[in-house]
Amino acid sequence: MTVTIGRRELLAALGGAAAAWPLAAHAQQAAMPVIGFLHPATSESFAPLVAAFREGLHQTGYIEGQNVTIEYRWAEGQYDRLPALAAELVRRQVAVIATPGSTPATLAAKAATSAIPIMFAVGSDPVEFGLVASLSRPGGNLTGMSMLAAEMAAKRLGLLGELLPNATVFAVLVNPVSPTAESEMKSLSAAADLLGRKVLFLNASSERDIDAAFSAASQRKVGAVLVLPDAFFISQRAQIVAQAAHKAIPTMYHRREFVVAGGLISYGDSLPAAFRQVGTYTGTILKGAKPTDLPVLQPTKFELIINLKAAKALSMNVPAQVLALADEVIE
Repeated sequence: MTVTIGRRELLAALGGAAAAWPLAAHAQQAAMPVIGFLHPATSESFAPLVAAFREGLHQTGYIEGQNVTIEYRWAEGQYDRLPALAAELVRRQVAVIATPGSTPATLAAKAATSAIPIMFAVGSDPVEFGLVASLSRPGGNLTGMSMLAAEMAAKRLGLLGELLPNATVFAVLVNPVSPTAESEMKSLSAAADLLGRKVLFLNASSERDIDAAFSAASQRKVGAVLVLPDAFFISQRAQIVAQAAHKAIPTMYHRREFVVAGGLISYGDSLPAAFRQVGTYTGTILKGAKPTDLPVLQPTKFELIINLKAAKALSMNVPAQVLALADEVIE
């Protein structure tokens, strides 16, 4: 039997289907889990690291825009905005909050919720800062990576001593608005005492402060500058490297990215690897794992990077014993 559909009935049927399409698409989007991503820096300066975070997610089967949504919140270098941004993500009812590479963002997220899982990568001791009960059994709703900042700062200071054996005073660039500043300065002072060196702390929380800090370091004729780990400093790495070159001050960094940008020397773990691991842990949480069952991880590989072009511009020779320790030499 043949069924004939009239023009009016056909249009009505098509109209009903068309109306259902956006509803179906909306339902599919609504079913996607939502990740909150909180960071104190800018999206432009951290784009490669966000890509590493997405790689970690991908390793667990999640691809942004296909089966997961990411809500980004950037504080644009203004740490005091973090609590409000964290509260926004909580109101958004995200499934998990990722705060890779930032203790301030992690603390803001922790203050905003005790229910939503929070995945972090912090330079500070997460136990000391009350983020977890222990590394092996975090407890609560937080876990992630500890980047061993205090230990690394002391190691960097020691490397500076080997690089510049006759220097007696080192300047340290620190962001005073960072909640980790006090503990970092305390551990660095202790390390300097053991090495028989003096440290001069220079505060910088704005672009103008960075210029002023390097001017002060030049006037005080310090042997070198040590830049402490901080998201703001990473976003301003071009300015910091330029100031170090302009004032002709040997400067030690915590990330390879500074040396690639023209800096002299860096020692630390891989920040992309940390962001990737936070992405992996975030995907693991979306699959049903609980933060308390995921131990806080620690980096196992550290890299010493030396830029001989920068050393030549400073008219300095890198000691053979320091060069022998380098994992990468830029010539």
